[in-house]
Amino acid sequence: MSPTFHKVSQFAVVSTEHLTIVLLITAGVFLFFIAIAVIKMYKLKAENKRLTDSDAFKAEVDESYKDFTDGHLYDNN
Repeated sequence: MSPTFHKVSQFAVVSTEHLTIVLLITAGVFLFFIAIAVIKMYKLKAENKRLTDSDAFKAEVDESYKDFTDGHLYDNN
């Protein structure tokens, strides 16, 4: 075995303890981002429900519908 290969392989070896720590930190970061996304989803859902239940939205929906059957194409005399 050549001496350069031995030096390179010595630095390439990662202990399971170091790998476990890196994986736990990575999982923690992803769990943090998932928790933020879930919290934002519930806040947006609550805001959407509040806006949908408000009187301004109901008045806008009621005014937007117009009866189109009273036109000249239908005999509604």
